Amino acid sequence: MTPEAHAAAAAELIIAEKTGEQIGLLSLRHPGMNMDDAYAIQNAIYQAKLAEGRRVIGWKIGLTSKAMQSALGIDIPDSGILFDDMVFQTGAVVPKGRFIQPRIEAEIAFVMKQAIGGADVTRDAVIAATDYVAPAIEILDTRILRADPVTGKARVVFDTISDNAANAGIVLGAEKHAVDAFDLRWVGAMVFRGGEIEETGLGAGVLNDPVESVVWLARRMAQYGQQIEAGQVILSGSFVRPVECPAGAKILADYGPFGSVAIDFA
Repeated sequence: MTPEAHAAAAAELIIAEKTGEQIGLLSLRHPGMNMDDAYAIQNAIYQAKLAEGRRVIGWKIGLTSKAMQSALGIDIPDSGILFDDMVFQTGAVVPKGRFIQPRIEAEIAFVMKQAIGGADVTRDAVIAATDYVAPAIEILDTRILRADPVTGKARVVFDTISDNAANAGIVLGAEKHAVDAFDLRWVGAMVFRGGEIEETGLGAGVLNDPVESVVWLARRMAQYGQQIEAGQVILSGSFVRPVECPAGAKILADYGPFGSVAIDFA
């Protein structure tokens, strides 16, 4: 893809987000597109949102579980950008029409007290740079059709990355824990929708340890001349399958002693 094609795709995705009208699969329109093209489109969205006055508050890591990677035929995670207009308070109500096809995932969030970056970032460096960890919900949405209505072809990872890794919102729980207060591999959640259990999982589903997910992000960002900044929030990746959130859905992610997070959809 050319830089002009990257910019055009980014512009379409921004319009789709504002209007609620999804676009067709970029991977179908550009069959030769690759990972670099996808991140170039994401970067063009990033630049456009900054120009609109948005502020970056952190990053999300996706496709951290073996199951999700296998489903998309890849062997690495992906990442997306968190903006200031994506934040919801726990217990808040998402206004009707805010998203197109919202889903949620349960995650462990890292809030950083120091900048961290470089191709040789270590686990110990991530732990030292972390201010605290907290229970979180990521709200997913897709500005790209999940499947082409004519061919039936499903979107692929390049579509998802281009679409800011399907990120749409973040809900942080009130609880704040030292990064070493829990063995994060054993931090789990029960995810309820309307009072019924939908998903359960453990932090170990995220690259065996959520800390390793943040290590991966810092190293990947170094390839693009970026780093994680102090004060930023990192969603380390989901350890449950996405839960659909139609109108009226009431979501609770119960992490036991680690805390809880709730979000309702009008």
